[in-house]
Amino acid sequence: MLWDIFCRVIDNHGDLGVCWRLARDLATRGERARLWVDDAAALAWMAPQQPGGIELRGWPDGDVDVRPGDVVIEAFGCDLPPAFVARMAAQTPAPRWINLEYLSAEDYVERSHGLASPQFSGPGAGLTKHFFYPGFTPRTGGLLREPRLLERVAAFDGHAWLDERGWAPRPGERVVSLFAYANPALPALLDALAERPTLLLACPGPLQALVTDRPGLRTIALPYLPQDDYDRLLWACDLNFVRGEDSFVRAQWAGKPFVWHIYPQHQDDAHHAKLEAFMARADLPEAWREVWRGWNGLGPLPASPTGLEAAEAHAPAWRAQLAAQPDLLTQLRGFLGASS
Repeated sequence: MLWDIFCRVIDNHGDLGVCWRLARDLATRGERARLWVDDAAALAWMAPQQPGGIELRGWPDGDVDVRPGDVVIEAFGCDLPPAFVARMAAQTPAPRWINLEYLSAEDYVERSHGLASPQFSGPGAGLTKHFFYPGFTPRTGGLLREPRLLERVAAFDGHAWLDERGWAPRPGERVVSLFAYANPALPALLDALAERPTLLLACPGPLQALVTDRPGLRTIALPYLPQDDYDRLLWACDLNFVRGEDSFVRAQWAGKPFVWHIYPQHQDDAHHAKLEAFMARADLPEAWREVWRGWNGLGPLPASPTGLEAAEAHAPAWRAQLAAQPDLLTQLRGFLGASS
């Protein structure tokens, strides 16, 4: 089938990262995808090698003389171009219209997943849009996970990969990756990490320039990494600090302890409830929750990463629980009545 995926880059490129992974997963499974995006610049480093089966298109300002695909994905409520919606409504049979929502562990996701939204007016009158929610339980749409991902993780030699890039730890050093938004808790985190020999691999972002060596802590500023290499970075590290949605999901597939910096919503602090919902859903060890809360400004950051041993045991068990559920694309194809 031909899938149209519409994506607007709000900030930080996370939306684009998720949409590109979906498009690539579709192409890998023999589908065709058109990715419509208003700012594709980040794909130059995020996806320097673009596979066949994906056509990259700029966001249309007006009408475009194309036949809509069999499936149209409206990513994260980005509002489809009205002229394109009108073409969808005029087509027989009409495309299936999916609003791919943001990831959350909150209870409303299970209630809202799969709901229909008939369009009674506007250019899409007569169409029906369905809401598809990623999630962490069997009553949600699952998580993006390409075929044989866990087998590749299991076969990966992290130390060799780091060594090839000049990022290998010295004897006795643990390896920690850092990918985060601006965060006033950074000095406290660096102090805590320096309690034992640590190599901190800092990804591009607002914190990278603020990370410096100190006794017990050696730092390397990383370049922008393609998605595949960022995944390998997560697999190679002993502890990962991640942010947003895409790296959050990939950290769970890595099966290593991680700390999530949730996207802050300062107007109403709605991210606090989202953070607590995930920690409860995943049944994170209580001591590890205190580290998460501290990194997200919900309390003081513990003076040392308490709960790390419990998190090391929890991470692969949680990954196994998630992997027992069908991946997002398999579920989406099933929802649409397509073979998987």
